[in-house]
Amino acid sequence: MKQLSQIYTVLLLVTYLSGCTTISYYTQAIRGHLALTMAGEPVDRYIANKKTPDGFRNKLILSRQARRFAAERLGLPTGDAFKDYVALDRSWVLVNLVAVPEFSLQPHQWCYPALGCQAYRGYFHLEDARREEQRFQAEGYDTFIGGVTAYSTLGWFDDPLHSGFTSLPDDRMVALMFHELAHRVVYIKEDTAFNESFATAVELEGLKLWLAHQGEPSVFEQALVRFELRNKTYALVKSASADLKNLYRQQGVLSESSLRERKRLVFEELNAAYGELLADESQRTEGRGNREKIKGPFGAPPVAFNNARIALFTQYNQYVPAFRQLLKQSDYDFPAFYLAVEPLSRQPDEQRRQVLQDLSQRFEEDF
Repeated sequence: MKQLSQIYTVLLLVTYLSGCTTISYYTQAIRGHLALTMAGEPVDRYIANKKTPDGFRNKLILSRQARRFAAERLGLPTGDAFKDYVALDRSWVLVNLVAVPEFSLQPHQWCYPALGCQAYRGYFHLEDARREEQRFQAEGYDTFIGGVTAYSTLGWFDDPLHSGFTSLPDDRMVALMFHELAHRVVYIKEDTAFNESFATAVELEGLKLWLAHQGEPSVFEQALVRFELRNKTYALVKSASADLKNLYRQQGVLSESSLRERKRLVFEELNAAYGELLADESQRTEGRGNREKIKGPFGAPPVAFNNARIALFTQYNQYVPAFRQLLKQSDYDFPAFYLAVEPLSRQPDEQRRQVLQDLSQRFEEDF
């Protein structure tokens, strides 16, 4: 019955959008999501089926445990999310397109009914994303298309578990579940950095508690390496972004060819610094006896850095220290933390950003 009510909601949305010039986009989005949800089968049914392979069954049991932990320990509103499972025919559930002007770090904003504006646009078909990308490239934008393992409908629908989750290592799967559930707690229209940074903070701190609860110190050690590497990578991106912002302020003073050359040099230096970081981290972890190859947030260098790629990374990490500081001030009581975030989300944009910047400056890593 609940699934039928959700389909009815979608049909109403289609009716509402019927006069929009972007009807084709919304049609593919709605069809894609409906196809995903309608293909779901109960996780419990897979677990109970004797024909289910043991490794896959254990993964589903783990997802069920993580879902319970999210509700009971992290205070996340799980609803009926992740109760169904869908096997995808690809490694990603959708792809996101990001488009940023050639001499700017401010992403193009796509606006949606009820959701407000976001710095990316999701597509269930890669070909659709590429067509839109070509349109922006023709206008001189830097663009990036990246596969998305999961997404949240903010509690409007019962988001299913799928093979994008279960193909990940156990701790990565659990962290991703926490991230997507966090979007149900708070969501601000037209502030992607706030929304994604909040969810990333819940993901990181939630995983820290989960691994301690599971009593898996070796896995926790690996997670710490990833946390540290993400922080160090963000520091590199933040430094490069500052250089680029200073450069882009010189539009009208420097020629476009000079701007492009200096921009190229900034990204070249970022690539070199990122490569050195991964090499150093690999050497350090090998010294601890960990032979696992280090994988950075951007993958193996060299990376095709551009404005769009670093803008997207910034959106997910910009205010993570601020939210982690706020959680620390809440004595790591997650429901109390959510209550503290709620009034912050209602503040005017500039005031909210200032508070987040102040919190970020006070944060100190305590792993």
